Amino acid sequence: MTVIISASELAGLTAGPKPPVLLDVRYAPGAPPGRPEYEAGHLPGAVFVDLEAELSGPPGAGGRHPLPGVAAFGAVMRRAGVSAGTPVVVYDGGQGWAAARAWWMLRWAGHRDVRVLDGGLPGWDGPLTTEIPVPDEGDFSPVPGSLPLLDAEGAAALAREGLLLDARAAERYRGDVEPLDRVGGHIPGAVSAPTSENVGPDGRFLPAETLAARFKALGATAGSGGPEVGVYCGSGVSAAHQLVALEIAGIPAALYAGSWSEWTADTSRPVATGPDPE
Repeated sequence: MTVIISASELAGLTAGPKPPVLLDVRYAPGAPPGRPEYEAGHLPGAVFVDLEAELSGPPGAGGRHPLPGVAAFGAVMRRAGVSAGTPVVVYDGGQGWAAARAWWMLRWAGHRDVRVLDGGLPGWDGPLTTEIPVPDEGDFSPVPGSLPLLDAEGAAALAREGLLLDARAAERYRGDVEPLDRVGGHIPGAVSAPTSENVGPDGRFLPAETLAARFKALGATAGSGGPEVGVYCGSGVSAAHQLVALEIAGIPAALYAGSWSEWTADTSRPVATGPDPE
């Protein structure tokens, strides 16, 4: 099972006898909710899922986008028509972060057949519709734990003893700027690995061998021979994009969902600034 799907592959599946459930997760940090864009045109049959209201819990000490309650997440997925035995394809407006968050959450919660539309909506050249579907209720029941999840202590331990990747832009990692959280910088020992380097100019993920070479240069190795790997970002959203790239490269990794917004909410936690150590 591959983690991404091309627009042409998806077109073939949607025309087949068992089309996937389509989830539209359009979202951009600081922008209005993606629902109006969805209503203006979406893939036929796609159901809108709101990242902030349905794929996140209330912001607070756990970060800006903490994971929602398991029961609430399951109810959202069932309303969207998700069942345990039905394939799911998620897409967003092209950045890939929100779709990756939905992919990670479904996989973490036990769904085995979830893929991200490579390149998002801009890569889709098929028809769009303004018709809002009313799917049959699904039967998906989340069972968390199918993918590894880190808390703050686990992330700190990986930064010391394994490999903790920071998926934010390099200037936020260095602490040059911090537009969203209390303080700039990074978790001591973490390595800068911006998500922008996972994709080409068209927004599609780079080939598996290219991604594997990228992460090897950062200290990660495919299979079980390398260090344990964790990923964080500002609030646990763009880090999921990094996890998609790592899975394409064949490198298992864990998500620190609270990420920098949770880390810095506790003023006793250490903060490092500047570039990666030589």
